Amino acid sequence: MNIILLGPPGAGKGTQAATLVSERGMVQLSTGDMLRAAVAAGTPVGLQAKSVMASGGLVSDEIVSGIIGERLDQPDTANGVIFDGYPRTAAQAEALDGLLADRGRTLDYVIELGVDEAALIDRVVGRYTCAKCGTGYHDRYKKPVVAGVCDVCGATEFKRRPDDNAETVQNRMAEYRAKTAPILPIYDARGLVHRVDGMADIAHVGSAIASILDGK
Repeated sequence: MNIILLGPPGAGKGTQAATLVSERGMVQLSTGDMLRAAVAAGTPVGLQAKSVMASGGLVSDEIVSGIIGERLDQPDTANGVIFDGYPRTAAQAEALDGLLADRGRTLDYVIELGVDEAALIDRVVGRYTCAKCGTGYHDRYKKPVVAGVCDVCGATEFKRRPDDNAETVQNRMAEYRAKTAPILPIYDARGLVHRVDGMADIAHVGSAIASILDGK
């Protein structure tokens, strides 16, 4: 099974992808992580990307698609993949069709996590993580059981992403609407899009996604 998870930053894609990885053995393909891994590994496409990045340029659709293709050829993707952050444009959507077809695969579902912008800002601005183990928390919705102490590892240091602020979230939302949302009609026309309320609690969102994937 091959799926695309869509939604602006903070919609919960990473959380839901982690669940699908652990429960279904799928592989999450995050373009940012894959790009860094390909560069570090010195793969042919990774070397191209390194050259572009070193000169301060933007990595092209062709290079990003090449990295996706390299990753799809790895045996651990046999149980299915979750595309996270790709495709972002109509050109990338077309490229993905080709990458899958070349490997005898198809795209099964496109799941969009819908959000309320004001609520999303509240969600993102309040989040922080344990500096030691990375467990996520929130100022209002998920505080440690003991204030200032991580529930998982007992550490007492926490950190926030410097870009988790209202202005950045608004900019991300605008970028998502401008660049990513236009690919939805492509998949809508093929009957692949399913929409889930990304503002619901994590378990509810997970159950909704599971129902879609199980054809219920």
